[in-house]
Amino acid sequence: MVVMLISLILAALIALYFYLARNNKYWQNRGVFCADGALPGVGHMLSVFCMRTTFPECCRKICNDNRGRSMIGIYNYRLPALMVLEPKLVKTVMQTNFTNFHENGLKIDPDLDPLLASNPFFTSGEKWATGRKRLTYAFSSMHLKIMLESIKQVCKQFENFLDKELSKAGKVELELKDLFSRYTTQVVAAVGFGVDGFCFDDEKADMSFRKICKQIFDPSMRNVILFILVDLIPPLNKIFKMSFIPKHIDRFFRSLVSDVMEQRRKEGIPRNDFLHSMAELERTEGDKFDVEMLASDAISFFIDGYNTSSTAMSFVAFQLASHSKVQEKLREEVMTILDKYDGVITYEGLKEMTYMDQVLNESQRITPLGAVLQKQCTKEFELTGSDGLVCRVQPGTEILIPVNALQEDPRYWKDPEVFDPERFSPDRKHSIEKFTFLPFGEGPRICAGMRMALLQMKAGLVAILRKYSLELSPRTQIPLKMIPGTTLATPKGGLWIFLQQL
Repeated sequence: MVVMLISLILAALIALYFYLARNNKYWQNRGVFCADGALPGVGHMLSVFCMRTTFPECCRKICNDNRGRSMIGIYNYRLPALMVLEPKLVKTVMQTNFTNFHENGLKIDPDLDPLLASNPFFTSGEKWATGRKRLTYAFSSMHLKIMLESIKQVCKQFENFLDKELSKAGKVELELKDLFSRYTTQVVAAVGFGVDGFCFDDEKADMSFRKICKQIFDPSMRNVILFILVDLIPPLNKIFKMSFIPKHIDRFFRSLVSDVMEQRRKEGIPRNDFLHSMAELERTEGDKFDVEMLASDAISFFIDGYNTSSTAMSFVAFQLASHSKVQEKLREEVMTILDKYDGVITYEGLKEMTYMDQVLNESQRITPLGAVLQKQCTKEFELTGSDGLVCRVQPGTEILIPVNALQEDPRYWKDPEVFDPERFSPDRKHSIEKFTFLPFGEGPRICAGMRMALLQMKAGLVAILRKYSLELSPRTQIPLKMIPGTTLATPKGGLWIFLQQL
């Protein structure tokens, strides 16, 4: 009996091994170079699975270990994935032959996350085209100018909050993500929905939009488990059924959007927000939009505004606090252009802040938020690298574009570890090789909210630089190390600065 039991266990282990390892010759059989170190079941992702490193850092190491190759085959756990390392191939995937790679790699289960699954980032085909059209309309120059009026009101609230903090002491220590998430979430509340997000009033923390954001994004045991289930072992989540957006938050957004849209339809009074632009589009097209579709757009606006923009602003402010000469040069530009427009933040003035653009670009080059872009082959296509490697990519194959590795590759960037906004100066930016700088993606799927994100970031940084100086706090752990299991780059210990009035 014991011998039979041992035999069954051994047989089960052998069967499990062959099941986990069955794809491990996929790239070798196709004549594509495969990175060293793949293990059955986890592929090249052991350090990510064990939460020792982040997925982007794992991909960057593979790239740096194999620099000079046009493509590398890897195993994203059990599944084969192709990492493309040449700008020419990146262009092929993202732009030239977009129809063969038009889907993003990350999938959302519509049964678990119906609002997130309807986001244009996760959709494809006609649904993607329709959603993209709506967002393009909402973020047109005309609507951005209107929305800026609401952003300016938030900038004033931001300054009042900082003045109040500084009234307690001449110099205050602040964590940048916490600081800018107050600003960007208040912008989302005002510009997205035309309501007060209570992000600068700690006495109303239970009513604040930030409370909702923290439940979705802040590091927690729930979010670590969710990361493992959704990113690492998707089939297992079919059993546990964990959603990115908790059900009570899903209900909150549906109710909010439904109520506000009904108000917009009835009153017809011009407002400076996203839902007003959707009401306008409804009247133009003569068709009432579905609440779920609008709630999906709204939650997309909410997520991008809170998490992505506040994280990007945090790293920009970190670089300014670390480089006083850059900070002073940017402040001079801000003050000069503000003087030109009588001290008022204007759409035209923000567009004229070219050094601001350089600083934003260089910060996003060093710390890209979309550090690895994940695409999926939808139609068989032959990729040919400059090294002669040919790969006939099959439908369903994941394509990885390591943005972080491209943006720090010394073949394309001189002294890539140095923070140097002059790389993006008017006389030098044209020499940057195409598709080696991808802060918002590229091609037809380039981030639809890019212009809105830049608008709110620039306005918020103007509000800071016109009145305050930033100095790096020793509390910030240098060099920065990112926390594994988070959606975007999140430094261990946070980004801390000292802020004081000029």
